[in-house]
Amino acid sequence: MVSFDVGPPDELAEHFARLPAIPGEFRKFFWYDWGPIFYRGRLAGDPKFLGIASDPGPTERIVGRTLVGDAGQRVQGFLDKLGLTRSYVLVNAYPVALRPGNFFQAKPLLSNTDQRTWRNRFYDMVKGSNLQAIVAFGGNASDVLELWDDKPDVPTFEVPHPSHDDEKNTLEKFAAVITSLRAVVTPDDDGNAGGPNYDGTKFEEADYKRIPQGDLPFGLPPWIGDDVWGRRATPRHNNCVKRPTTETGLDSDKDHTLIWRAPTPEELDPN
Repeated sequence: MVSFDVGPPDELAEHFARLPAIPGEFRKFFWYDWGPIFYRGRLAGDPKFLGIASDPGPTERIVGRTLVGDAGQRVQGFLDKLGLTRSYVLVNAYPVALRPGNFFQAKPLLSNTDQRTWRNRFYDMVKGSNLQAIVAFGGNASDVLELWDDKPDVPTFEVPHPSHDDEKNTLEKFAAVITSLRAVVTPDDDGNAGGPNYDGTKFEEADYKRIPQGDLPFGLPPWIGDDVWGRRATPRHNNCVKRPTTETGLDSDKDHTLIWRAPTPEELDPN
């Protein structure tokens, strides 16, 4: 039976609706008009693993779930190495997409009283009672982990964001943390934590995993959440959704435009 994410429970949906507005002086640092993206994973059951990342991007906006594009498929590979197929939840530090180059200007917003209170309550609502570990992917995630007043007393780890430019360092940090996590996180019944760890200087195809259908809302094309067709394309492209550039000729209103490309049958099955 094909499963899909039915959305948040009522209590969480009500909390999402109460997301405080980003103060006006900070909005220019975000693609604010695209609205928020909150989570990916199972909200109805207690997770073993909580992952905090930075902010959603173009693919996440199309899908309505976080960490589903290139970075998300790398995170899914990370979860796969722990044998986790469903007992996880992934959340954001910022609920809206941060503009590149505005990392430091936006950072004070993480400590904003309204944003911090709302975010900490969100994290409290999804952490559950069976949590075994927390991983912060990237600097913003590490910051909000420190700002979480009632964070659970479980092992916590900080690693680079999966899309960090220094892949060699990222993979070294990922490998070390996977080794530590395998000692504290119980694999799901249908998972395998005994496979290969990261071993290399660049992400290989084996380090990617498709996003489970159970993490995605109903009605999406079946290839969403698996960009292997783009990774083997020439030229390579790691996401099926991107923001327009001058080269595309679609940048007259790039603040409000996304480009979403579907694969051809031949791209999906080159054989």
